[in-house]
Amino acid sequence: MTSTADGVVIVGSGLAGYTFARELRRRDSAVQITLITADGGEAYSKPMLSAAFAQGKTHADLVQKAAALVASDLSIRVMTRHQVEMIHRDRRRLTLRRPDGTGTEIGYEQLVLAVGADPRPYRVEGSAAAGLFTVNDLDDYALWREALTPGARVLLIGAGLIGCEFANDLVTGGHAVTLVDPAPWPLGRLLPAELGIAMAAALAKAGAVLHLNRSVTAFTPGLAVLDDGTQIPFDRALTAIGLVPRTALAAAAGLAVMRGIVVDRLLRTSDPSIYALGDCAETEVGPLPYIAPLLAEAKALAATLAGTETPLALPALPVVVKTPALPTTVCPPPPGAEGHWRVEGEGCDLKALFVGPDGQPLGFALCGKRTAEARTLATEIPPLLA
Repeated sequence: MTSTADGVVIVGSGLAGYTFARELRRRDSAVQITLITADGGEAYSKPMLSAAFAQGKTHADLVQKAAALVASDLSIRVMTRHQVEMIHRDRRRLTLRRPDGTGTEIGYEQLVLAVGADPRPYRVEGSAAAGLFTVNDLDDYALWREALTPGARVLLIGAGLIGCEFANDLVTGGHAVTLVDPAPWPLGRLLPAELGIAMAAALAKAGAVLHLNRSVTAFTPGLAVLDDGTQIPFDRALTAIGLVPRTALAAAAGLAVMRGIVVDRLLRTSDPSIYALGDCAETEVGPLPYIAPLLAEAKALAATLAGTETPLALPALPVVVKTPALPTTVCPPPPGAEGHWRVEGEGCDLKALFVGPDGQPLGFALCGKRTAEARTLATEIPPLLA
């Protein structure tokens, strides 16, 4: 059986998919918009997933709008619990799997892939049986929250941005958190040593136990073994070691993929009728797994599909790290940029500028009271995409 749609079809109901739908509807009141999602399609703030536990928020508390209400508000069609199995580029149609397991097809004039990214898996001896959790969406959060008992011992693998946020949230919520990361300090890819050491101290003061320069090499039931032989007992384990853009659907359709789905400045893939944005997309400055670029992509693509070609432009985009133990804001230099960090300040109130060979600041990191300087500093940093 065929379900005819045509118009603009969006795959994915995360922040990228819904923001794009909202921006397109604002610019074009008549275009037919269909959004297909494998989950329940609830609108929620994904950044809250790593900062909601200490606030006592449940899965239901994080839902801002049900899918039906979003559909009504935007005058779009939302198809929940539908899996997109194949893109037929030659016919501009999608093969779908309905919630009851039966198949159908839907047509599109323009297809927008907003399928996001998957958590990077952590695989060592015994990991498959260790019950490792990841939290990447609302359904994941519901499972994680249900699994945690009061005061549970939590092993958290990964001290990047999301790992630090979860660590801060969980210790504030009364859990015994052990944080493990192979880098010498937390946020090792974003912070210079001085600020990273300050973050480690702040998380430790909040109650987390940190094992830095260490990796988990094996699991036995309820026990993690580090590469120096240390054994860590735990009740629940959470991994936060990065994201892998979802490219399988695009690759199977013959679209160009590298680390993500390759797009040009118009967010167009190698097929001129198919676009991609958000965590799954790879722009000329690489995948951009942050909220601000996603919002800029949604606005630019909506303008393009509404009739005004609008190349993606990205100013310097500071990222706020949600760690109340040590407020931190980072604006990373471009990948591969040459230069060095200049650090000033005292105690936890630190400012770091990443300066290029010509003396031009290319990025910054701020913690403590110095985070108040973020907005001003951002105007001094060259745009990611002019």
